Amino acid sequence: MVFLSFVYRFFTNFAFMAVVYFSLNFMEKYPNRAILAILVLVYAAMRAVSTLRAFYFFQKVERLEAETKRLQGPINDGSGGTNARKQIVVDVARLRRDGELKSYMDLFFLALIVLLCVAAILRQ
Repeated sequence: MVFLSFVYRFFTNFAFMAVVYFSLNFMEKYPNRAILAILVLVYAAMRAVSTLRAFYFFQKVERLEAETKRLQGPINDGSGGTNARKQIVVDVARLRRDGELKSYMDLFFLALIVLLCVAAILRQ
C-alpha cells in the first residue's frame, strides 16, 4: 500500500507537469502564455510553501519520536503496554519518513514546473 501511495503521488505530479507543459506550448500568443505561466508560478509557490511547512512539521515529529524513545526506557516497568507503545513509535517513524519522501517528490516536480514556466516566459 505504501508503494501505491508513492506511485499515486508520482503520477499526479507528473500529470500536473504534463498539463502545464502542453498548456504553455499550445498557447500561440505571448501575453496569454505569460499570464498562464505566472498563474502556474503562483500556484507552485503556494504548494512549495505548504511543502516546506510539512518539513517543519516532520522535524517536530522527529523530535517527538526521539523524546519518546528516550523516555520509553524508564516507563517500561514490565507493564503490558510496552509492545503497543513501541509499535506506535515505529509506525509514526515510518509515516514521517514516507511523508518526507513524498514532500521531496513534490518539490522536485515543482522545480521542474517552475523551469517550464520560466522558459515559457522567456521564449517569445
